[in-house]
Amino acid sequence: MPLPRGKKPTVTAGSRIPKLNATATENQEEGPQVKRSSSPPHGAPKKRTAFIDITNAHKVQISLPGRKKEQAKKTAKKATSTSGSAKNQANLKKSSSVSSEGTTAEKEKTDSEEEKPCEEDEAQRDAAAPVEEQVAAAPPAAREVPAHLQRQQIPEEFDIDSENSEDSYMCPEYAKDIFDYLKQREEKFVLCNYMPNQPTLNPEMRAILIDWLVEVQENFELYHETLYLAVKMTDHYLSQTPVHREMLQLVGSTAMLIASKFEERSPPCVDDFLYICDDAYKREELISMEASILQTLSFDINIPIPYRFLRRYAKCVSAGMDTLTLARYYCELSLMEMDLVPERGSLLASACLLMALVTKDLGGWSPILQFHSGYQTSDLAPVVKRLYMMLLAPPDEKLKAIRNKYSHK
Repeated sequence: MPLPRGKKPTVTAGSRIPKLNATATENQEEGPQVKRSSSPPHGAPKKRTAFIDITNAHKVQISLPGRKKEQAKKTAKKATSTSGSAKNQANLKKSSSVSSEGTTAEKEKTDSEEEKPCEEDEAQRDAAAPVEEQVAAAPPAAREVPAHLQRQQIPEEFDIDSENSEDSYMCPEYAKDIFDYLKQREEKFVLCNYMPNQPTLNPEMRAILIDWLVEVQENFELYHETLYLAVKMTDHYLSQTPVHREMLQLVGSTAMLIASKFEERSPPCVDDFLYICDDAYKREELISMEASILQTLSFDINIPIPYRFLRRYAKCVSAGMDTLTLARYYCELSLMEMDLVPERGSLLASACLLMALVTKDLGGWSPILQFHSGYQTSDLAPVVKRLYMMLLAPPDEKLKAIRNKYSHK
């Protein structure tokens, strides 16, 4: 049973987790934020909203440096044309005194040259007028959307998001695309059995660590996503970096700290994780391990986890809370199995849900599940068999955190 944060959990004497502090100094310091005054301080410039300036920009003439230059150029051009016309008039007067015939010829030539551009402009306007009328009368052509931006057409019988069309938090327009993207992203995070590369570790030690992380998640009342992400980050770090057995708990607790920062609204502080480790490590060691994990994973910690796919696929068949909880139990037990580490999260979640549906006599892998998951029953069969063998194995008395967690009515 998860304990509310702030209360002391009941832990047996042989447990590896000490009692939590009633209060945390860092969390106490982080009080509610004080509302800032809307009036500016004395001597400071007045605050203004840019939205009004943007929306009223067409009504107000804004003086910009570029426009000033353009206006100066226009003024200069006008002045040049005025002086040029004055000079032309003076020359015409001089030429008229010399020869009246030459003046008449020049005037006719000048008039004909002035009339030509005017006639050309009128002809262009007359030609452009019908074209503009046709463009105005024609209906607006629909723009072609690029293929990679076109929405995926979902058959009506497989549509599970339209019912949430008014809920912006559910992202119904993008839900299918988001999970398709996560499924593609899984290929980047495929793991193998890394234990042969860890000289001082074995699968039993990893299972003990996962069991301890489940207790930490329960005591801190963290999200399920935080636990799954912490396990994923631990596996990816161990697959690339040899770790001594004495530092294994530091790796797990630091991964849980990073996952809490990524998933939680109010994550536990560093001192909480130091205390939960029974002060076996120093603050500098935990912060140094945090930097090491992030650098090893290239700061790419948005790893697709089985729990997200499990909730999505359970929604496809409108699974009840009892069915979903049973599938969660199978999925959480699979975290401790080293043989299931290489499996993709979406495939593992699908196998756990199929086992729960069969156990509850709710049918098999229906077409809607095949559509959203992309898996057939034949794809799930090998993983289902391994999950079944995991459940048949006698429980280990040292590893009972998950069983105790899900044994509550």
